[in-house]
Amino acid sequence: MLIRGMRMKATISNYRRGRHTQKGNHVVLVSDSVKTKQDADKLKGKEIAWKNASGTEIKGKIAAAHGNSGAFRAIMERGIPGQAVGTEVEVK
Repeated sequence: MLIRGMRMKATISNYRRGRHTQKGNHVVLVSDSVKTKQDADKLKGKEIAWKNASGTEIKGKIAAAHGNSGAFRAIMERGIPGQAVGTEVEVK
């Protein structure tokens, strides 16, 4: 779990999507240290940052838990590229 002052890593699992639509700036994140929905709810409002290879940073905020297994949703300030799926973000 995230301890005050420490940073945690999470992995982008997928975009938030439905059967016919996909939200380019909403992502689903998973972390090894978050196992339950209650743990994911505690992260709501935390800032996140994704960096690409050139150092460009896209920031976002954790919005809600996603499912019962500890995944959580984040809303990024702008759309992230498809290459970001499977990469790490930093939870501040």
